[in-house]
Amino acid sequence: MDEAEFKVVDIHEGIDNTLMILQHRLKARPDRPTIHVMRDYADLPLVECYPGQLNQVLMNVLANAIDALEAVSEKQAVEKQTVEVAPTLQITIRTTLIDQQWVKIAVADNGLGIPESVKKQIFDPFFTTKPIGKGTGMGLSISYQIIVEEHGGKLECFSTVNQGTEFVIQIPVKQSTGGAS
Repeated sequence: MDEAEFKVVDIHEGIDNTLMILQHRLKARPDRPTIHVMRDYADLPLVECYPGQLNQVLMNVLANAIDALEAVSEKQAVEKQTVEVAPTLQITIRTTLIDQQWVKIAVADNGLGIPESVKKQIFDPFFTTKPIGKGTGMGLSISYQIIVEEHGGKLECFSTVNQGTEFVIQIPVKQSTGGAS
């Protein structure tokens, strides 16, 4: 199946397929508990998009959420917190039909959050807070281009330090003729 083409797709199928690919990263490990994924799916129409590109955005956002939750476990290990008192590591994926023309996908984690000084730069190319070898600083920059330039949508980040981060993707249900502008 050619994912580079413009198609009408079920957004939830794309989210579920992306989660299946990331399943190995959600499972419990000796150094951290299971990351729980909560799905709150609205009744959505099929959406016109580039499914391969949209799945790439979902992969980047979800992988970053998993990284953020792994950082919580690392911090707890340093502070010698036991798993029993540690909060449940959780990602919540919520879809909403904003109106008949727009779909919203929100991906929230209960990680450490992003300081305001860092948040201003997260969509910049090559910006990363990850150690060398862990990230290129291109995932969110490319995701922003895909959502805004290729789909005529919005990609926003909301975060509170020590409470978590939410990425909100909004894309039109139908693309205007001639593609996104």
